[in-house]
Amino acid sequence: MSLLTIRELTVQYGTKKILDGVGLTLEQGRWLMLVGPNGAGKSTVVNAVTQGVPYAGRIELLGRDVRRYKPRALAQRVGVLAQSHAVSYSFTVEEVVRLGRYAHAAGVFSARGAQDDHKVEQALALTGLLPLAGQSVLTLSGGELQRTFLAQLLAQDPQLLILDEPTNHLDLVYQKQVFTLLTDWLRADQGRAILSVVHDLSLARAYGTDALLLDAGRVRAAGRVDEVFAAAHLDAAYRMDVSAWMRRMLGQWAGPSGRGMRSLMA
Repeated sequence: MSLLTIRELTVQYGTKKILDGVGLTLEQGRWLMLVGPNGAGKSTVVNAVTQGVPYAGRIELLGRDVRRYKPRALAQRVGVLAQSHAVSYSFTVEEVVRLGRYAHAAGVFSARGAQDDHKVEQALALTGLLPLAGQSVLTLSGGELQRTFLAQLLAQDPQLLILDEPTNHLDLVYQKQVFTLLTDWLRADQGRAILSVVHDLSLARAYGTDALLLDAGRVRAAGRVDEVFAAAHLDAAYRMDVSAWMRRMLGQWAGPSGRGMRSLMA
């Protein structure tokens, strides 16, 4: 079943079209990677889905226009992780993660239940934040802060995750852990799906099931990852031989130490 459907999505500022007739379908159990060069309109798609920008066209969640959802009902079904987070309050990590349960509360002053505690603890454990649960978010590194808001998202327990560069501030170890964690989250419930903006084509190809390639606000290619990542599509969007560049970059790891780097610099 389609979890998210976008039809003829157009975003325009004055005479400039940021998105021009973009469409996509995201089925349950799938992970769609939104890729393309800088300025292609990837983050604008995310902003439109989350009702952050005015748009023409139609966006449906579970067959229903997202504009018809009340904010609380939408928050129970959709969770969003932005590229970066600015915090100016001294909440602890656990308190920030617990905010993810707000959409499921019966009321503003309702007491938290056992289910809330379980979801919060589970999210802290999955993101490796249990040791930092009592620490102020003002003391965290960029990577730790990103994992905190990812944990908040997991505690929210939505059906659809929307991620804008989810590992933007994370080192290699946590990039691998986060993408593996998200894969496990997706597989744990076939009613879920993920839409993510990813600049790293290697990560997108390794973890995505589907992809949509944007080029100057229009869809260059859409479908299964291997189909979208065909050389003809990528080369046209990025105006370069993407496959050759990727092979050259990865080639430095193939031989004895240093040999690959010398060939790369040649």
